[in-house]
Amino acid sequence: MTLARAILLTMTIAASTLSAGASVTKAGFGADKNGTPVDIYTLTSGKVEARIMTLGARIVSLKVPDRNGNVADVVLGYDTVAEYQKDGNSYFGAIVGRYGNRIAKGKFSLDGHDYQVPTNNNGNSLHGGLIGFDSLVWTGKQVPDGVEMTLVSKDGDQGYPGTLTAHVTYTLKGSALKIDYSMSTDKDTVVNLTNHSYFNLSGEGNGTILDDLLTIPAARYTPVDSGLIPTGIESVAGTPLDFRKPTPIGARINDPNDQLKIAGGYDHNWVLSDTPGVLKEAAKVEDPKTGRVLTVMTTEPGVQFYTGNFLTGKQPGKGGASYPKNAALCLETQHFPDSPNHPAFPSTELKPGHPRHSTTIFSFSTEK
Repeated sequence: MTLARAILLTMTIAASTLSAGASVTKAGFGADKNGTPVDIYTLTSGKVEARIMTLGARIVSLKVPDRNGNVADVVLGYDTVAEYQKDGNSYFGAIVGRYGNRIAKGKFSLDGHDYQVPTNNNGNSLHGGLIGFDSLVWTGKQVPDGVEMTLVSKDGDQGYPGTLTAHVTYTLKGSALKIDYSMSTDKDTVVNLTNHSYFNLSGEGNGTILDDLLTIPAARYTPVDSGLIPTGIESVAGTPLDFRKPTPIGARINDPNDQLKIAGGYDHNWVLSDTPGVLKEAAKVEDPKTGRVLTVMTTEPGVQFYTGNFLTGKQPGKGGASYPKNAALCLETQHFPDSPNHPAFPSTELKPGHPRHSTTIFSFSTEK
């Protein structure tokens, strides 16, 4: 992306976020399996409505108008807390951590010490292990235009060193839902937080995302082995993973490509070319059926594009909707998978006295 386009995109998002703010309401949403009360916050801007619950600090619904003004919920999920807790594999809408994505064999070294965290995905650790941040009840606090979610993960939680304090703040202004992450620790540790929402711009439960046009302005990605663990960094040129120009998601998803065969579709990390820490475009999704457009901006160095390859349709979603394979896509802004074991990747180490902050914005618009 050119510098001029990056500046224009940033200004466009900023203008959207500076428009009318959101009203915020809080309500009870039942309790988790341990009897801990769960609350849900509703953010309404007049253009978009977002509902965020304290279980997993997750996006439960996100209602957005189409080109004709018809409103639909564009994220997958469930109607009850019990259904979210029954599904231990999909992570619908949740903040995943302490380490989002995978760590090979659940092992890493830090400051000369070897650590073993729980494995829960083909011998690897995925999204924090057996009891990740998605399954915990966060503390919610209303803030202007949104809600701040806080979680304290104690030293040794799931095998990770250091007491980690995580704040994730959702704010809604105009048609842009902004997520601000802030993390601090009292001992050297590793952390990689992301939001795991599944988007279907036609509305959850309405077909697949294979006809959507996707743009990812990245020239490189991290190829994976059979366990979906990165093996390095390679160019997207000449591969079905090149989305530098708008391309239908389903156009090449069944190509005879080893990376697509391994993942059963797309489930890879793209290396965003701009400097980490600077707000930049990570992806753009256009739904030709409804005209809805999702633009993702982030300060993170990578984005995981996932095409819902492991969805089966067997567990009914909201209102009994079926979510089969490719029923939605994820765009998880992040540091790279297995970074603690790849010194050349952007570091996920977090040190005392040096909190980390990052921002991701999901901005919605329409095209004719």
